[in-house]
Amino acid sequence: MSTAPNPVAEIFYSNALIRITRFMAIVAVAASAAAYALYGWKIAVGFFSGCLIAYLNFHWLKRVVIGLADQVTATSQAKSGRGVVVRFLLRYLLMGLGGYAIFTVSHAALYGLLAGLFLPIAGIACEAVYEVYTALARKF
Repeated sequence: MSTAPNPVAEIFYSNALIRITRFMAIVAVAASAAAYALYGWKIAVGFFSGCLIAYLNFHWLKRVVIGLADQVTATSQAKSGRGVVVRFLLRYLLMGLGGYAIFTVSHAALYGLLAGLFLPIAGIACEAVYEVYTALARKF
C-alpha cells in the first residue's frame, strides 16, 4: 500500500535542522537568563559557555556528516579525509579546553558548563514537540 509523498510534508521535514538550530539559540538565551536569575552570574556564564560550545559542536558535526556523506556518495569533488578527522578531533579539544578554563575560574561555573552542553538535546526535544503539534494540527 504505497501513497504518493506529500510535497508540503517533505518541505516541512526538510527544514527540521534549521528549526533545531533556532530552538537551540532561543533555549540558550532563555535558560542563561533563568540561570542568572536563579543561581547568579558564575553559573550563568558557565551555562552560556556550555551552550556556545554545544552549538559550535552541533554545527561542526553537521558539516562533518555532510562531508562524509559527500565522500561516500562522491557527489562533490574529492576531499581529504584528514580534514574531516581534524575537525572531528578539534571539537573535542575545544570542549576540553572550555571545561578546563571554566573549572580553573570557578567550580560552580563548571556545573553550568556541563548543563549547557545538553543544548542540542533541548533543541531536538523542542523540534519533536513542534513536529507532533504540527502533525496533529495539519494531519500530514
